Amino acid sequence: QVQLVESGGGLVQAGGSLRLSCAASGRTFSSYVMGWFRQAPGKEREFVATINWSNGATSYANSVKGRFTISSANAKNTVYLQMNSLKPEDTAVYYCAARRNFMDNFPYWGQGTQVTVSS
Repeated sequence: QVQLVESGGGLVQAGGSLRLSCAASGRTFSSYVMGWFRQAPGKEREFVATINWSNGATSYANSVKGRFTISSANAKNTVYLQMNSLKPEDTAVYYCAARRNFMDNFPYWGQGTQVTVSS
């Protein structure tokens, strides 16, 4: 059974940085795509970034491109989201997700971690 546990959220001032971590267990993740999504109050969940664990390919939402970096530590089964130049509009609950690389949807989700950016 896949388990995803996020950590690293918190309160930060605008312009600051945070690094989120997602510890994955229960599978061999070499054929998985890992993603970060976020959901702000009153809004739908939105895509932030993904990384393909097998080849390291990454993708980003336009709203975070150039500010956020997704990376993986394969030996630790951990995925990171480095967030720099944070803005108040980045405030949301951030979720880690996983799917096999042939799937379209993400069936596995973590519990989420709150990120709050003050102005």
